[in-house]
Amino acid sequence: MTVASVNNEIMSMQNQTTWNTSNSATQTTTSSSDKDMFLNLMLQQMKNQDPTQPMENQEWLSQLAQYSSLEQMSQMNEGLQSLADAMYSLSNGVAQNSGVSQTLALIGKEVDIIPDPEKPDEVITGTVTEAKFEDGEGKIKVNGKYYSIAYVTSIREPGMTDNDTAVTLPGDIGNGNEEEEKE
Repeated sequence: MTVASVNNEIMSMQNQTTWNTSNSATQTTTSSSDKDMFLNLMLQQMKNQDPTQPMENQEWLSQLAQYSSLEQMSQMNEGLQSLADAMYSLSNGVAQNSGVSQTLALIGKEVDIIPDPEKPDEVITGTVTEAKFEDGEGKIKVNGKYYSIAYVTSIREPGMTDNDTAVTLPGDIGNGNEEEEKE
């Protein structure tokens, strides 16, 4: 490589870095500024090297490989962040659909409700006639009044007697510990 071609390459890189730096004001990611900083440092090293002991080709190639690795890691990080965002959105959608399904499945069932945890002996029993959703929470209408599904302690088919098996919930209906009804 001649000195003129190296100088031309350095000037080209400086111009590209200057252009990238001026446009980085519109970019908000730190990865682009990290890439620009790396390239600036590499160019400054080449610009300020001792002419009697120029940089070895191996050093130059090593730094280019580091720059390429940095670029690939930045792109992989962006891809992983997109994937994480999509997975979060998907899991929220599934959770909402599950809550909706559980609430709607209670219509027509007979339930026991303890609306005040401080008074566990006050149990309201009745058939669910309606369901609605307020602020993302399922509510059911029993005996003309709405209750959160979190207060449901037991679910059974209408008309079942005490000798029949009912689904008893250890806590909130949405905890996934529901038992299957036995006929």
